[in-house]
Parts: sequence; C-alpha cells; structure tokens
Amino acid sequence: MRRTVASLAMVLVSVATAAACARAQTPPAATAPAGASDSVVVPAGVYGTLSQNEIAIRLRTDELEIRFVPLDIRITTLLARDGAESLQRLVERNRPAIDSAGRAAGVSEPGLALVTFFALQPGARFDPELLTLTARNQFLRPMAIVPLSPRFGAAQLNSRESAMAVYIFEELLPVWEPFTVNYETLASREWERRLPQLQRERDRLAATPR
Repeated sequence: MRRTVASLAMVLVSVATAAACARAQTPPAATAPAGASDSVVVPAGVYGTLSQNEIAIRLRTDELEIRFVPLDIRITTLLARDGAESLQRLVERNRPAIDSAGRAAGVSEPGLALVTFFALQPGARFDPELLTLTARNQFLRPMAIVPLSPRFGAAQLNSRESAMAVYIFEELLPVWEPFTVNYETLASREWERRLPQLQRERDRLAATPR
C-alpha cells in the first residue's frame, strides 16, 4: 500500500537527520557494486564520452518536467570525466543518509537515482511517491528519499523552480535491461532505446588497454 504524503515527510525528516548526525564521517570511495554480475567490466579510472543528458530519462506533464538519472557506477563511468565525478561526488556527499536508509530496510546495496522535478507553471505540485519503475514485470517503488533541495518536502514549486532528491530502491537498478519510468499516468520506455548506445560505450571502454 502506498504510504501517505505525511508518512513520506516523516521518512524524509528522519533520513535527513541521520545524514546530519553522520556528516563528519569520511565517505568511502566509490566502488562498483559487489552484487553486479556484468560480464563486461570497465577498468577502474577509465571514463567514457557520454553526457549526463544521454543517461537522463524525462517525463513531462502540463505542470512539470521530471528528470530521472541512474546513480549507478556501471552507468556513470560511461560519462565524460567531469560528469561522472560530479554524480559520484553527489552520492558520496549523501552517503550517510543513503547508508542509514539501507540499514533501516536491511538492504546493503540499494539502487540509487537522481530525480529532479522542474516547474513549468506557477504553483506546480508534485507527489514524490508517484515516481516508480517497472522492470521484469514488477513495480519498483523507492524505499526512501533523500531530499537535496530545501523545498522538496513542500511538494510545490514556483515557475521555473526545481527540486531534487536521491531516490533509494531496495535493489540495484537493472541498468543493462529495459525498464520503464512511471509518474501518474505517464510512462517512459526511453531506457530501452538508450541501451545499445550504452552497451557500445561500455564495450569500447572495457577494451581500453590497462
């Protein structure tokens, strides 16, 4: 059963509090997920040539544009160095909150995504919980959300204003398979069309001499 907006606000507050308490900790270096079973591996320290726009999935309503970016090392290393390191730093800055949410759910390797809501009209409202994924004929809902923007919890934006958050899922995102990004009645299957390009870039980088 979908949690209410009020209960989500409590989750956001508790996660943000945990992050503040752990802020002084030194974050671990970004590493490939231990559970990843890809047969093709990009060497450490090798970066690709893609831009963040090439791994971003967008949905659009009359009031909002929604941008979904997987924060998965298997995908972010396909980006040019600046873009890859920018997303990796974002994950590490929020590592305490991410790890806290994972421990609370008993998950050691959660799936992560950066989600941005951008207002196209004044007073645009959004419901963070309505964004889900469909993969392998199953709905994947976020188990926690770490807000990156002060107004994220308000769920309402002024025109041209944006709100960002890290979405935390109970399992690694199936980035080498087709998946659908959903919001309300909208659904984007764009990831399936992106896969050939992503796989070509991964294979090219994997063949880079060590």
